[in-house]
Amino acid sequence: MPAVVQQGRLRTAANISKRWLDVSAVERFRAASRCAVSVINDADAAGYAEMHFGAGRGKSGLVIMVTLGTGIGTALFINGHLVPNTELGHMEVRGKEAEKWAAESVRVAKSLSWKKWAKRVDTYLLALHRYFWPDLFIIGGGVSKKQEKFLPRLTVPARVVPAKLRNDAGIIGAALSFEHERERMRGKRSLG
Repeated sequence: MPAVVQQGRLRTAANISKRWLDVSAVERFRAASRCAVSVINDADAAGYAEMHFGAGRGKSGLVIMVTLGTGIGTALFINGHLVPNTELGHMEVRGKEAEKWAAESVRVAKSLSWKKWAKRVDTYLLALHRYFWPDLFIIGGGVSKKQEKFLPRLTVPARVVPAKLRNDAGIIGAALSFEHERERMRGKRSLG
């Protein structure tokens, strides 16, 4: 879900209906599907997949996944461990919320050239770099399939690579997260 998710409950709704605020998505989806359900932030899911199967596999240190699409999603990993719900696309850059200034949707809506948009993305990544000093940025979202148009223009000191799983990372990460959650619950039952 494109939201902060705590114990299956949605705490934010920047790019979805405000009616989801404080709703237990797990309970709602479980009731509708009659299936086992877990819910994860969409960028966290994409990052999870990239860290297990993609550009972040085997990488240690601090890795930040940045998804560029309707908004800007982020997932932060320290030595392969997720720090959930970072929502760094909402930080302020040049007096504006970053995702309202540098998301892929902004490039399209404002007909920005790849050069102009790359400068905005670079400004955003430079701000993240000043705060976190990551070892690696992974750029995902649908625009990652056009990475040759903007990644070479970036000047941020950290290494920047496109997501290997491209726009499929979110669905792969969601499935992987669900499987890990099921295993965790099985372990709890066997201990209890």
